[in-house]
Amino acid sequence: MSRSSRQSQIRGLIKLSKYWNKLINDIEPYVAGEQPKPGQKVIKLNTNENPYPPTPKVKKALDNFDLSDLRLYPDTNSTIVKQAAAKFDGVSEKNIFCGNGSDEVLAIAFQTFFEKKAFTGLPVLMPDYSYSFYPVFSEFYDIRRKTIALKDDFRLDPDDYIGVPNCGIVFANPNAPTSRAVAVSDVEKIAKANPDSVVIVDEAYVAFSEEYESAVSLIGEYKNICVIRTLSKAFSLAGIRLGYAVGNEELIEGLMRARDSFNSYPVDRLAQTVAEAALLDVGYYNETRSKIISTRKWFAKELLDIGFKMPPSSANFVFAKPPMDCGTLYQNLRSKGILVRYFNKPVLKDYLRITIGTDEEMRILLDAIKEEVQNAENS
Repeated sequence: MSRSSRQSQIRGLIKLSKYWNKLINDIEPYVAGEQPKPGQKVIKLNTNENPYPPTPKVKKALDNFDLSDLRLYPDTNSTIVKQAAAKFDGVSEKNIFCGNGSDEVLAIAFQTFFEKKAFTGLPVLMPDYSYSFYPVFSEFYDIRRKTIALKDDFRLDPDDYIGVPNCGIVFANPNAPTSRAVAVSDVEKIAKANPDSVVIVDEAYVAFSEEYESAVSLIGEYKNICVIRTLSKAFSLAGIRLGYAVGNEELIEGLMRARDSFNSYPVDRLAQTVAEAALLDVGYYNETRSKIISTRKWFAKELLDIGFKMPPSSANFVFAKPPMDCGTLYQNLRSKGILVRYFNKPVLKDYLRITIGTDEEMRILLDAIKEEVQNAENS
């Protein structure tokens, strides 16, 4: 179904308003994963959250927090977070920009680095199957876009981003929802071939990759690489909303100019305190990421053994095609109180994106899946 057809469907279901401008009436917003209702008991494996709590040092930092400080505006530069992130990534704090979650950082990056349609006919390049906020941002900020097809195995080919006129490039690495990653040499190849464009590398899931290096290692040589990081996944802090960008000082200054044009205080005092504590506890970060990687390997093998197909995962989720109708499996799991992510779109509709939870959660899910597959085979 085309985007215009989907919009027509939505128009038939949603009452639009004469008070909204044309953009808000026409846009198809991002749809987040289902959130349980208060008090509802579910196994939540649909939004790629970390199944483990944040480092205990977060609680200690909050216990020592002076609540009277909340009467004051936060540090506009998020200095303690910049310093902690710079130490974590091995860069200067001048290479760090902080925002209210990586989605906000991405939104500011779109506004800073990619040109509006009114000023250029060139598009921003992005994969055809990737984070679904990218096309929403491009539409919301009136930026032309061109989608580049992934290969049949959901692999991003860097050669497809060479020689294509553009005003910028954005992709997730590892990719979402397909879970595959590309080597840092491929990121370098794209950046080198597009020296006049900013290449945004969204690394929300890079912590869960064993084989692939962060593109942060390239920012010293390539001024056009902007890496976006988040504390939501690997640091178990989806609830505080803290993300950051890593890049050349010139890119960071541009992000600051854009931020200060609408909100100079995006990161509150509590979030800064919590983020600093989490970023400095590298030992706990490595402990929990290792657990998730181990569980992912075991779970992926179990799915393959019962007939699932999936690309190799470098994320804290798997992108799995079941040996039965995917929509039916999704609904039946949901009825059992197990939430996974289902994208009812071409190609993606044959796959479930399943977040890696605790070993116990994944065993419960696996038993439920085996039951559903057996029932489908017997029907």
